[in-house]
Amino acid sequence: MKIGFDNDKYLEMQSQHIRDRIAKFGGKLYLEFGGKLFDDYHASRVLPGFKPDSKLQMLMQLKDDAEIVIVINADDIEKNKVRGDLGITYDLDVLRLIDVFRSRGLLVESVVLTRFAEQPTAVKFEKLLTENGIRVYHHFSIPNYPTDIDLIVSEKGYGKNDYVQTSRRLVVITAPGPGSGKMAVCLSQLYHEHKRGVQAGYAKFETFPIWNLPLKHPVNVAYEAATADLNDVNMIDPFHLDAYGVTTVNYNRDIEVFPILNTMFEQILGESPYKSPTDMGVNMAGNCIIDDAVVREAANQEIIRRYYAALSNQMKGIGSVDEAFKISLLMKQSKLTTADRVVINPALQKAEETGAPAAAIELADGTILTGKTTNLLGACSAMLLNALKSLAGIPKDVDIIDPKVIEPIQKLKVESFGSNNHRLHTDEILIALSMSAVTNPTAKLAMAQLPKLRNTDAHATVILSETDTRTLKKLGIHLTTEPEYETDRLYRKS
Repeated sequence: MKIGFDNDKYLEMQSQHIRDRIAKFGGKLYLEFGGKLFDDYHASRVLPGFKPDSKLQMLMQLKDDAEIVIVINADDIEKNKVRGDLGITYDLDVLRLIDVFRSRGLLVESVVLTRFAEQPTAVKFEKLLTENGIRVYHHFSIPNYPTDIDLIVSEKGYGKNDYVQTSRRLVVITAPGPGSGKMAVCLSQLYHEHKRGVQAGYAKFETFPIWNLPLKHPVNVAYEAATADLNDVNMIDPFHLDAYGVTTVNYNRDIEVFPILNTMFEQILGESPYKSPTDMGVNMAGNCIIDDAVVREAANQEIIRRYYAALSNQMKGIGSVDEAFKISLLMKQSKLTTADRVVINPALQKAEETGAPAAAIELADGTILTGKTTNLLGACSAMLLNALKSLAGIPKDVDIIDPKVIEPIQKLKVESFGSNNHRLHTDEILIALSMSAVTNPTAKLAMAQLPKLRNTDAHATVILSETDTRTLKKLGIHLTTEPEYETDRLYRKS
């Protein structure tokens, strides 16, 4: 993978910038942390060189000064809202986040339940947290939020919320997903701190859009594609332009809410510390791009991937026509077509030749390999084996897994597990390969190539099973699929 982003420079610059912001407010800062703290794969794809856990590593440099407060909307608990990327509910993700942060030595003692109204599932979740030593605080819905500022900034508004006890200079407010109420928690805390005579400030950490890149830079366009379901739109920050004469990029929701937010600051602190929504941010990612051409190409590929994901989600019934249409417009504006994703046509051609599903993968050196559907293997399983053999220098006609090993697995799947598909999935073929590697040096050599598949691109001509999708994701392969199913069955199982 070509590197376009200096991760070490980012860790140093970002942590120092946050220290400077803490000092600006007299020693205490509430930092609203948007996006994913330690598994930001979108950022790692569009900024090659950015590590998925870079933001967590940056916080590690501040861990003696920092504590983390996790926010979750009580309504999301009641509705069993699920994180699409992980397939787990928001309340389970809170537990996962606590475990991960604590395993890194970060202080996590508090969870805030926002929009709390004694929801039964939320009450049950609170009991689980308190029994495990986590302090739980309640924040409540405020009528006419966020427009009725006089009510919001009063004892009947923020004043009704629990005051979250904190002990560190930097309080990171994070959540399992959007709509959790992170900003409201920060502002409520400022209100309570000000009442107690404590000097404290607020800042916002959002990686995208990157404020000091051009509005139509592919990295910022890729952010619009990634949030097409939220209807986020990148915009020039008019407040920053008016205050400083400098063009910066923000997104519509922050720009729309800024006048209200600015008035809240004036009500709480006496005066607003910021002249624009860009001023509130602390993101230094744009200063750490070292090869703009590499970053542009990576971001363009992400836009196309998001387009295919939207089409597939629409076919699955979990996406909308509008989402795919919006991304198609972004592609046109960026002068991109599906032909710019080089793995697509080889996969389609192989499918046309064989009359069955096919897949293609592009290796780091530009080599493109395909896989076809056979009696033993699914297309992606065949593609994986062909890629591993190519990387290991093993001739294509050499079997690295004895068919006699595959046949018993097929029998187990169909006869004992009741599977409709006798072909081996990607996880099953890798298990078979690892078993063969015990006695077969050639198979062992092929297994050793697995790390080289990370950050490669692949395309399949049909929507894959969840099993195959998860396996390729774990291998670090960036997958797209045609928005079609292999069969017309309504109920599909692996």
